[in-house]
Amino acid sequence: MTQNVELVASSMEMKPRVSEWRRFIRVFFSRGVVIFGAVVLVILIFTAVAAPLISPYDPVRQNLKVTLASPSAHHLLGTDFLGRDTLSRLIYGSRISLIVALGAISIAAIIGVIAGLVAGFYGSWANAIIMRCIDAMMSFPMILLALIIAALLGGGLFNVMIAIGTALIPVYARLMCGQVLSVREQDFILAGKGMGSSNFRLMLRHILPNAFPPIIVLITMQVGTAILAEAGLSYLRIGITPPTPSWGSMVSDGFPYLISNPLLSVIPGLAIMVVVFAFNMVGDGLRDTLDPRLRGVL
Repeated sequence: MTQNVELVASSMEMKPRVSEWRRFIRVFFSRGVVIFGAVVLVILIFTAVAAPLISPYDPVRQNLKVTLASPSAHHLLGTDFLGRDTLSRLIYGSRISLIVALGAISIAAIIGVIAGLVAGFYGSWANAIIMRCIDAMMSFPMILLALIIAALLGGGLFNVMIAIGTALIPVYARLMCGQVLSVREQDFILAGKGMGSSNFRLMLRHILPNAFPPIIVLITMQVGTAILAEAGLSYLRIGITPPTPSWGSMVSDGFPYLISNPLLSVIPGLAIMVVVFAFNMVGDGLRDTLDPRLRGVL
């Protein structure tokens, strides 16, 4: 009996510690759709960064002699109504979509996280004022709020980022506030207060790191939403101003030729669909990976 107890105790002591990196890799790449999404994002980032090197033509250069040309060896995806190469505009459009999405998400995440952190930590009047402003913003659908702000500010890369980023702030503020309200009641926060830690230190060193994992997942998923919003604004002609290539404006430009030359709209539309799907799948994989219930599982 004693020998069995000793064997059990020794086996428990010798149990190897689970590597967090190993667990992350295994859980994240456990599904094929997540792998597909990650590959698409790698291709997107490479295309956006190396656009001047891999683009066969200048995306804004017009050649009226080859307008609405069908796919050929010279123009793999054909040309638009101004003779501009569709493939080149598609490649450069990936750069615009990625820049707008990352810029808008940065604006939304920074402002939303700070607002949610302050509202959740201090509560009382701070929570009432901030959350009522957030509720007022949430009374408008995200795309409608972005549309209103973009119409007021006008088109252009920077204005589109501000419009989409402002429209996405409520999501981050509400999520962060809820996380802070949960974390601030934990024993280690009460211990920190008892040891005399300042509110600023408690928020930045203890509450924010413990409340941030859901924000990471939300950021990944909202990048696709921002790309979709930019495409919608550009389609309505209040987003990226011509002749700068944008996937949304390419869909809009090709709409009149949907019957005679469908590739002008179908190709950028498929690019938007695939990229948004990829970001959503990667965000879903991150959610599974960062779930505390899965920690330690190999």
